[in-house]
Amino acid sequence: MSQKAPIRVLVTGAAGQIAYSLVNFIAKGDVFGTDQPLDLILLDIKLMMEVLGGVVMELKDCALPLLREIVATDDYEVAFKDIDVAFLVGAMPRKQGMERKDLLTANVTIFKGQGQALDKYAKKNVKVIVVGNPANTNALICSKYAPSIPKENFTAMTRLDQNRAMAQIAERLDCNVNDVNKVIIWGNHSATQYPDVRFATAVKNGATMIQKRGAAVIAARKLSSAMSAAKASCDHIKDWWFGTGDRWVSMAVPSDGSYGIKEGLVYSFPVICTGGDERKYKIVQGLKIDDFSRSKMDLSAKELEEEREMALSVCKD
Repeated sequence: MSQKAPIRVLVTGAAGQIAYSLVNFIAKGDVFGTDQPLDLILLDIKLMMEVLGGVVMELKDCALPLLREIVATDDYEVAFKDIDVAFLVGAMPRKQGMERKDLLTANVTIFKGQGQALDKYAKKNVKVIVVGNPANTNALICSKYAPSIPKENFTAMTRLDQNRAMAQIAERLDCNVNDVNKVIIWGNHSATQYPDVRFATAVKNGATMIQKRGAAVIAARKLSSAMSAAKASCDHIKDWWFGTGDRWVSMAVPSDGSYGIKEGLVYSFPVICTGGDERKYKIVQGLKIDDFSRSKMDLSAKELEEEREMALSVCKD
């Protein structure tokens, strides 16, 4: 029996597709280790409480020894109280006919409220990953409304894009995906992202098809890429929690001005995570940026700046 104190882990949008895979990964020890007990807090809207009750039943039926407590709630105070880690999965999806500004406006309301709840109830060293799209800008808004929590504790997921790139490279080279390293996703979790294989250690000349992979999955499956998104969010937090060694991983983090990206913009960079008690990450420095890469990186930065301005324009305070 583990002697470690349980940690409190929140998953929002917990009745949804991504969370259905995610909660099992977390509860069985894939993220925080097989000796780390945890309390799992599941948040969704009132309308989804019956569905969420079914998820709770399944978790209990899995008889997972690390899982000490399961809390299903639609109450922010209950959900965010003293949490150590937040997987912010729930977001307003883009619907047919919805303009980009309408999507951003809807999500500002959600992530403003969650930022305020984090600020009021969560531990001040809470680690946050935003999965719900538009993830980069949602993370920026969430951080804005949680001023007592360090901005570097708010990140957004581009690991899914990195995992897709690594898998395609490994398939092309007929090697194990673990043999692929230093693949970079620059910028936004959108079609403007720049998958950069120039520094990869197991790749020969060749292009990848990462930006449209999500659309390809939807076309084939008629549903979004939920399982791979859940796995990628787990990879993101696991590496942040335990460290990456000398591996590079892609995380969307608040820019410190590196590579000419405006400070404060939540932008995907190659990072190295140190793990340990502080659980820090640092942006990989000194990479040569050629003209082609510069143009692609700037394009994604421009989109993120536009998203930020749209989102902030609907903030009332």
